[in-house]
Amino acid sequence: MISKEKDVLFLENVVKDLVDHPEDVKVARTVDEMGVLLSLDVHPEDMGKVIGRQGNTAKAVRTLLRVVGMKNNARVNLKINEPAGGRAVAPDRQAGLPTDQAGAIPSAAESVEQAMQDLKM
Repeated sequence: MISKEKDVLFLENVVKDLVDHPEDVKVARTVDEMGVLLSLDVHPEDMGKVIGRQGNTAKAVRTLLRVVGMKNNARVNLKINEPAGGRAVAPDRQAGLPTDQAGAIPSAAESVEQAMQDLKM
């Protein structure tokens, strides 16, 4: 299984470099039969920086985490927790599942294939 040093520290370093309140970045790690789930909490003012326009920053971080996981034979998913008082989130997005432009959840094979294509740029 993937070590904490590789997935949690990678995520913390990336996110802390993006936000204005790095001291408020918290990552929780859970492992179950589905793989590794990293839950990210940030300062409410930093949510826009972490998610990015149309979710592009969050999508890029998720892609990189999948690559880190593939190198270590683990499936890594990212859940970005909405701060208290935030807007409602669709259940699939709340679970941290990636979606395509139509809002559909792609299969794991499609996600990995897309991640590999993105890296070949």
